[in-house]
Amino acid sequence: MEHKKMLFRDVKINYQDEGVAQSKATIVFLHGFMNDLDIWHYYLVDYMQKVRVITIDLLGHGASENLSDVHSMELQADMVKAVLDNVEVKNCVIVGHSMGGYVGLAFAQKYPQYVKGLCLLHSHALSDREDEKQARNRICETLKHNKPNFILDFIPNLFAESNRERLHKDIEDMKASALQMKAESIIAAEQGMAARPSTLNILSSSNYPILFILGKKDTRIPVELALSQAMLPSHSELLLLDNVGHMSHVEKKEIVKRRLYSFLLMCYSVA
Repeated sequence: MEHKKMLFRDVKINYQDEGVAQSKATIVFLHGFMNDLDIWHYYLVDYMQKVRVITIDLLGHGASENLSDVHSMELQADMVKAVLDNVEVKNCVIVGHSMGGYVGLAFAQKYPQYVKGLCLLHSHALSDREDEKQARNRICETLKHNKPNFILDFIPNLFAESNRERLHKDIEDMKASALQMKAESIIAAEQGMAARPSTLNILSSSNYPILFILGKKDTRIPVELALSQAMLPSHSELLLLDNVGHMSHVEKKEIVKRRLYSFLLMCYSVA
């Protein structure tokens, strides 16, 4: 499967466009903080026989280059739109994990005509509280002086403790990938998340289905927070998984794979 490149505002963007080019249904995967498009490989391989699948390295992640000192969610959304325009996709279901969910919401805010459905995978629509912004600022300071230690501590804690031994190789691969990132890329993402506005209005006004996938052991996104937001859309669906942390697409791949595919077909009303 070939990685493809394009320019967005004179910086290189890395993406994959696989599957059935003429399919009515297109799914777009947006990874989370310090991940890259390879996190979706399991899904890409399965879905590409049936529908069109697009995965994108967000700005400063994977093989996509930095564009700014702050990669706002709106800037990331513009980049996603540019990729979709480049491959001539006019509508899609977006699956956004964590930071990718924030980008998905920003995309839905700016380009609602492109959205057939949205999955918030361990993500939510609120802006950061002041204490959360301060925590991100402290992370940025740590990254300037000790990026490796931050990464090696951060990534295992994304997983439920009970899954860490079983998923040791996945965790080590994620660490290795994140360690290749430049500190300024990670900081640009942190500052972009800190500056994001609330997008609760997207949840309450959407005319397309929204799927929330949550883990009961997620220490990053409290279940209660996401559950309260799941009450807002006119069409809301929920998958709540036991013994899962912040990485259900890795921790419970088969369950999430089946649920996302059924959601995609429902959004397009494909039999």
